[in-house]
Amino acid sequence: MPPPPHRLFRPRPAGAFLAASLLLLLLVLARGGVPWRAQHDAGEAAGGTLPLPPEPPRLVEGEPDYDRCLVLLRDDPEAARAFAEAWAARDGRAAAQEGARHCLALALLAADEPARAAERLEALAAATSAGPAARAALLAEATQGWLMAGDPARAWRAAGAGLALVPSDAGLLADRARAAGQLGRTEEALEDLARIVALDPARTEARIARAALLRRLDRTAEAEAEIEALLRAVPDHAEALLERGILRQLRGDAAGARADWERAIALAPDSATADLAEQNLALSAAGPAP
Repeated sequence: MPPPPHRLFRPRPAGAFLAASLLLLLLVLARGGVPWRAQHDAGEAAGGTLPLPPEPPRLVEGEPDYDRCLVLLRDDPEAARAFAEAWAARDGRAAAQEGARHCLALALLAADEPARAAERLEALAAATSAGPAARAALLAEATQGWLMAGDPARAWRAAGAGLALVPSDAGLLADRARAAGQLGRTEEALEDLARIVALDPARTEARIARAALLRRLDRTAEAEAEIEALLRAVPDHAEALLERGILRQLRGDAAGARADWERAIALAPDSATADLAEQNLALSAAGPAP
């Protein structure tokens, strides 16, 4: 007999079987594939070191202390924090101050102080003389901080400010879509996800997230069209199979749903997708929730 599903994922009476939820899908989509926080947690679980956020903006050039501080972040965020504070105290040059402030904010993010980090990153984005791409990258990091801190409203505003600087940044669009989803602004989330797909049709996670959100809005025909188009292009996409299984279950095709979930597990056996597919199989075998 399969193990009982986790209570957190108990389906709604309407039969909304588990998926890599919109939130999880957007977490994967955000910041180019894997969000920093997810990488951090995975690294801790595996006993590894903390990676830098993807592509940190280069606010200053020709500053060895800036490079050293960013390198310290990889292995010892507390040491990077102390280094940044000492650097800021001894070097009053504008470039040094900006570099130290950025490294310190990232160290706070790594130390699980996301709200403090996000505030500092927003302030730095407003004050820096760097170009729009670097300022947008700072606002993207601030957005991630607000999401980590559980403040989607501030995350949505920070992402919007970044997109005003770089309108075609797929990572910022994903961040704003995630925040919009948490705020219940579903149409805005769908629009941002559609923009990501238009910018880069290869961003399969955006298409899956759109399908998941359409399903949650009971727009199942549109959700099915999105997933079927994706699976025609990429037949062995585990997350897409997970979502199609849910859609099949909703229209009464239990055998088709089971086949999709079993295939998703075979394709990605040690993954969150496999865990969710296994829970769906258990729920399907157990029958409707009382």
